[in-house]
Amino acid sequence: MQTVQICGKTIPAIGMGMWSMGSAWSNRDQQMQAMRAGFAAGGRAIDTAEMYGDGDSERFTGQTLAHLPAGMARSDVFVIDKILPSHATADRIRPTVLTALKRLGTDYIDLYLLHWRASVDLALWARTAHDLVQEGLIHHWGVSNFDVSDLEDLFAVPYGTECAANEDLYNVATRGIDYDLVEWQKAHHLPLIAYSPLGSGGAAGLSAMRSSSALQHVARKHNASVQQVELAWAIRDGNTLAIPQTSNPVHMTSNINAGNLQLDSEDLALIDRDFPRPTSKVPLAKI
Repeated sequence: MQTVQICGKTIPAIGMGMWSMGSAWSNRDQQMQAMRAGFAAGGRAIDTAEMYGDGDSERFTGQTLAHLPAGMARSDVFVIDKILPSHATADRIRPTVLTALKRLGTDYIDLYLLHWRASVDLALWARTAHDLVQEGLIHHWGVSNFDVSDLEDLFAVPYGTECAANEDLYNVATRGIDYDLVEWQKAHHLPLIAYSPLGSGGAAGLSAMRSSSALQHVARKHNASVQQVELAWAIRDGNTLAIPQTSNPVHMTSNINAGNLQLDSEDLALIDRDFPRPTSKVPLAKI
């Protein structure tokens, strides 16, 4: 299974997204079955946020951590959480972390991300996140929805280079960051976390992926699903952790197993034909 180095750990390069998990309208029993299927298949990273269901996703993540499969411990799971920009202020960051920890039912968060930049004081964020690491409440911190210029600004403030990861929208139909951001992060040894790697970024992109002859050809060649090819493509560089989301146990197992699929140069060339690498800078795509 392909792995990625993140925060000093080696973990499987496909994790489990928690958006909508634990919501009042959802089937929580099925969702818990999906999480257990993901762990059984080898998944170890969980990606949540305080914004998801106004804390419901964090609470469900806590239930998941409290009912891990036999033989698994909290330390086996890499938990990613995110703070809203409106809470990234001098008087609210620490209380927000404490609330998240209570919902998660754990005494630390492996990786704590600023959900997006907005008007956040980056120097304040970096310094406070550094202090939270020293206190042991979080083990590492990072950012989400940052472009090259945002990361350059962050790296220019005290403690900014402690940033451990950046999470952005990335899939075969939404690959604007391939113009410069992906290489920038590799050059700075900063892992990429890819959210919506299966294309939840717009109807046009989803339609293009579903109708792509290249993706279908590669899937047939490897006796895999198109979705597995999309995930294998997202993690192809060895510096990316992909976070697909599903509450279906069968789909969850299939997603994690995509980490065993190795695409060759011919596969990648075919995919580039249907989804070309960008040749100019485009605005950072976000959901």
